[in-house]
Amino acid sequence: MAGHLPPLQTLRAFEAAGRRLSMTLAAEELCVTHGAVSRQIKALEDDLGCRLFKRLTRKIEFTDDGANYFAAVTHLLSELARETENIRTRNTDAKLVINCSISFASKWLAQRLHRLMSCYPDYDIHLEVNENAVDFNVSSAHVVLRYGNGIYPNADSERIMDETVSPVCSPAYREKTGGIATASDLLSCKLIHENGMKTDWHRWFEFFGIKGSNIRGAGYSHGSMSIEAAIRGEGVALGRSVLVAEDLASGRLVELFPAFRLNVEHGYDLIYAKGSRDHPKVCAFRDWMNEEIRRFNMPE
Repeated sequence: MAGHLPPLQTLRAFEAAGRRLSMTLAAEELCVTHGAVSRQIKALEDDLGCRLFKRLTRKIEFTDDGANYFAAVTHLLSELARETENIRTRNTDAKLVINCSISFASKWLAQRLHRLMSCYPDYDIHLEVNENAVDFNVSSAHVVLRYGNGIYPNADSERIMDETVSPVCSPAYREKTGGIATASDLLSCKLIHENGMKTDWHRWFEFFGIKGSNIRGAGYSHGSMSIEAAIRGEGVALGRSVLVAEDLASGRLVELFPAFRLNVEHGYDLIYAKGSRDHPKVCAFRDWMNEEIRRFNMPE
């Protein structure tokens, strides 16, 4: 049956011209030339074997066949457009879009998303990874996760995890140094920095009352990058507790002073559009995150 149907572009041209009773206006609407609309309608007339319009000096009018065919085409195109939108809406409703910062996604969230998919099989989970400012007017995300201070203009948020920092390095680097037993031993180590962190190596040495310490060393814009540098054996990093947890558990990193951890100025926030706290997708993600955090914090 499909082989006997006229091309869709000829029907669109005919519908637009019939609705406007003007090939010029139809061309403007379809963003094509007057000649293109005229050729499409001529092709449709040739295919049907009849004239659809009376072409007068400054206007067009339906023939009897044209008026009957216009009613049928309008009805069918409207039904097609309605069903197309229904399908798009269903597919959009199935999406749960999560926007997350690079470090948290790579070191914590991504490896756990399979459990979210299992908990909510009716949702198609989409993860966006960037550091953009939170703006639900331009973002398709339903929830956003950020390492921040809890203040996000034009959005609502809640703190879901706090964090500490403590020196970490690879087992090979610790062995290479002959062992790092005291905070003073760090003075002879290569130190790795996460740029922008206020709870930094200055704060760490101040915590131990060590003055005038040499804290030069490589710096990275993201916590995940400084952690990877430590795993490669490039030195000692101030590891953020959430980001280094898996690497400590696997033995890729060792925590040098587990009894001494500094609280940091920021934490992890769950952010959503104003007034959407009780939206089903926000609730589903919050419930799942709370369970994952409970598991994460559970003593071994």
